[in-house]
Amino acid sequence: MEGVEERRPLLINREETNESNQEKAVSCQGSDLEEPVATSDWRAPATILGVECLESMAFNGIGTNLVVYLRTILHDNNASSAAKVLIWYGTSYFVPIVGAVIADTWWGSYMTVMVSLILYFLGMMGTTLSSLITTTADLFPSCDDKDSIITITPCNAVGAPHKLVFYLCLFLIALGSGGVRSSLLPFGADQFIDTNYTDQQNKALFFSWFYVCIIFGVISSGTVVVWVQENVSWSLGFAISTFCISLALVWFLACTALYRRKVPSGSPLKSICQVLVASLRKIGLNVSKQGTALFEVDCESSNGEVGSQKRLAHTSDFRFLDKAAIMSDSDLESNSPRNPWSLCTVTQVEELKILLRLVPIWATGVLYSATYSQMHTTFIQQGKTMDTTVLSFSVPAASLYSFEVICVMCWVFIYNKVVIPTMGGVWLSQLQRIGIGWFLIVLAMSAAAVLEMVRLEKFRNSGSMLNITWQLPQYFIVAASEFFSLITQLEFFHGQAPDAMKNVCTAFALLCIALGNYLSSFIITMVALVTTKEGESGWLPNDLNKGHMDYYFWMMTAISGLNFVLYIIFARRYKLKEAILTT
Repeated sequence: MEGVEERRPLLINREETNESNQEKAVSCQGSDLEEPVATSDWRAPATILGVECLESMAFNGIGTNLVVYLRTILHDNNASSAAKVLIWYGTSYFVPIVGAVIADTWWGSYMTVMVSLILYFLGMMGTTLSSLITTTADLFPSCDDKDSIITITPCNAVGAPHKLVFYLCLFLIALGSGGVRSSLLPFGADQFIDTNYTDQQNKALFFSWFYVCIIFGVISSGTVVVWVQENVSWSLGFAISTFCISLALVWFLACTALYRRKVPSGSPLKSICQVLVASLRKIGLNVSKQGTALFEVDCESSNGEVGSQKRLAHTSDFRFLDKAAIMSDSDLESNSPRNPWSLCTVTQVEELKILLRLVPIWATGVLYSATYSQMHTTFIQQGKTMDTTVLSFSVPAASLYSFEVICVMCWVFIYNKVVIPTMGGVWLSQLQRIGIGWFLIVLAMSAAAVLEMVRLEKFRNSGSMLNITWQLPQYFIVAASEFFSLITQLEFFHGQAPDAMKNVCTAFALLCIALGNYLSSFIITMVALVTTKEGESGWLPNDLNKGHMDYYFWMMTAISGLNFVLYIIFARRYKLKEAILTT
């Protein structure tokens, strides 16, 4: 009978389960990986690290200075260019959730990465050719401050079809980068065997090197590529990024024979749907507070339908979902195979509960990302209004992002070598570290607002400009916030996720960044529309010396402060996952 399976039931008492915290050896073994060409060989992981390094250079070579390209070459106004960049960043971080589902359900990580790299390359080629034509043909004349964000005027209508092609290419890049983000890191982890101690150590090392590769790509693109774009040629700068992604594609395909490839195990959303359906089918049953026998199995089937070899301890919240694990009379019929759409295990129910508990923490991550995204837009626009000469060198405003990335690495050292020894070797919990990051972003927005107030006052009183180095403190604080929050958030979601949903939950953490960028774009658009009524220049005009970006930064400070308070409330109520290994 399709949709049913034979399982050996294990009736468990909820009180006994909650009190149990013993870990036992897992007897359910098995592998859904194809045999590797060479076990415990670093050639495949090293290839994936190289691909990530090149991908990071390519993506940041386009994204780091994109707001400047839209403003100076395509002549969008400040608010419009910032909003478009935020939408693009948001899309690139939204696609991973789709890519994770596709990889886990149908294609597998290898095919997802390959298709994504091809889309990536096509988008890069189109962007490079578009920039070459635009910069040589001068298709876009300058526009004045009255241009609307969303309407087409005679000024920005010139070359509108060419703009459309450029934006379509950016969309392909967003699709490609999102697909790579969803699968490349899990694919790299698949190259190691978890049951081998040496491979366990190498796998942990791989994760560290993967982040180093991301950092290297950000630094190299934020310095060399950005300098080439602003001082030599935009098309040459984009061409460097195109070369990087083409090399990544060729390298990835050339080493196909080295990879261990995981066979897709089916949709991780299936188990969630089964719990919801089973709960609704038993809506008339009551769940008592004590002594209710709930259904569990002592060992998962080889096809991994329920999704994990670990049983999860029963919890008392979201009790309505427990109805899915109540054994009704029809479920107790002898010789009747279990219908997973009528009777679910406690572990399945707890997996859904975990996702529901993560939602409030996840929501505060969206608001945090909306504030964090200012570093890619308004921080750069603020820097463009300042004196960019440092030690007789002209420093592009976007290059300060590389300083922030270096500061993140410095914070890793500070935390491990200074903070932890000072605290007597006591490590902060993941939720505590995220909270620190949430608080630091409030300080960063306050620093940006104060700097903008000082900058405007100095310019309006004397006509002189502040040096761009005054932005370094706010970038340093943002780096600290990123270290404590964004990196820890990925670790937290991966650790709390059910075993069958590791990729999806990690992608949901990236979705915070996507929705945060969309939210920030919406905020900027609304601020521009509201503050430009009755002929006012608004907070974010093309000439920021005539606006009040400081008001905008103070508004973001208030939003991030409220978000911090909400996070504290949610984090104090959060219940950590408790797993019980079965024999």
